[in-house]
Amino acid sequence: MDPSSKKLTGRLMLAVGGAVLGSLQYGYNTGVINAPQKVIEEFYNETWIHRYGEPILPSTLTTLWSLSVAIFSIGGMLGAFSVGLFVNRFGRRNSMLMVNLLAFVAAVLMGFSKLGKSFEMLILGRFIIVLKKLRGTADVTRDLQEMKEESRQMMREKKVTILELFRSPTYRQPILIAVMLQLSQQLSGINAVFYYSTSIFEKAGVQQPVYATIGAGIVNTAFTVVSLFVVERAGRRTLHLIGLGGMAGCAVLMTIAVALLEQLPWMSYLSIVAIFGFVAFFEVGPGPIPWFIVAELFSQGPRPAAIAVSGFSNWASNFLVGMCFQYVEQLCGPYVFIIFTVLLVLFFIFTYFKVPETKGRTFDEIASGFRQGGASQSDKTPEELFHPLGADSQV
Repeated sequence: MDPSSKKLTGRLMLAVGGAVLGSLQYGYNTGVINAPQKVIEEFYNETWIHRYGEPILPSTLTTLWSLSVAIFSIGGMLGAFSVGLFVNRFGRRNSMLMVNLLAFVAAVLMGFSKLGKSFEMLILGRFIIVLKKLRGTADVTRDLQEMKEESRQMMREKKVTILELFRSPTYRQPILIAVMLQLSQQLSGINAVFYYSTSIFEKAGVQQPVYATIGAGIVNTAFTVVSLFVVERAGRRTLHLIGLGGMAGCAVLMTIAVALLEQLPWMSYLSIVAIFGFVAFFEVGPGPIPWFIVAELFSQGPRPAAIAVSGFSNWASNFLVGMCFQYVEQLCGPYVFIIFTVLLVLFFIFTYFKVPETKGRTFDEIASGFRQGGASQSDKTPEELFHPLGADSQV
């Protein structure tokens, strides 16, 4: 490739910035419902009294609040499966322009819900806002160095349907890995922290839980930047393992801190450190890595279907955590994060034995590694299977 073609221009930066700007709304609407939980619950109660002349039952309030949090993920699931339809029919640019209208509709519904004395408007607004995932920003994870070469193959390569992904032996193992990586991201417990961190900090005895929540957001942003610099050096698989292991350790510390809070008041500080560490390790591994690996496991033909399945798995598990966390917390008390610890350990084991390193390898080399992983080599780790590729496979 001509070195001059690698120049980073202002127009390129503007185009990429515009394409990923939707992530700002995604991030904002993920966490915006966290801190004002009590205010929103009071609004639900006032609306209920206005309609029915009596206070809302605690169980009903918990259900409405959990639905308000989790409905965000239902929109994401629909968006994940619809992105291919919109992009293939209208193109990326036109799809981005069209779905921006959804942001305005959602903002109107949520903004006027109090004036209209309707909590349904708020819930519907949160459902609509995440349909902006239709814009398909997952494509920004592609390796830019391969785009020119792959664009010439794109029209020649046969498109693969979702059913074919699971029926074909060629794609079965990669799609299993893709789904498991997405589950490892959401079932790690990270969105329990993002959705409910203010409540978690309150129960951990933190005096100013809102400021602690802001601190968690700052840590999240800072380590997102850190991951940009280490992902191409350390490798995807290694970072994912580090992230999962670190999150499991922090979840244990969090459990200890909350369980011993009444006997040792200073444990509230340990809970803050544990949650900050939990968020930091997430951004090192399970945050960005699943999307990197999913994009690198599939060529242009099966990639849209693989992204759709992965996105659906991600949002479905996101919904599960958002909807069920409060109920599980009421049942398990301070030991709720032990559940996430067990899941993190299981995902660590799966990643170690099944997930290959994709950094610096082409699709053909990765596929060759999967073919080598037959019955005769089933006892080998991905690192051993892919080791013969050596330095010559580096892009």
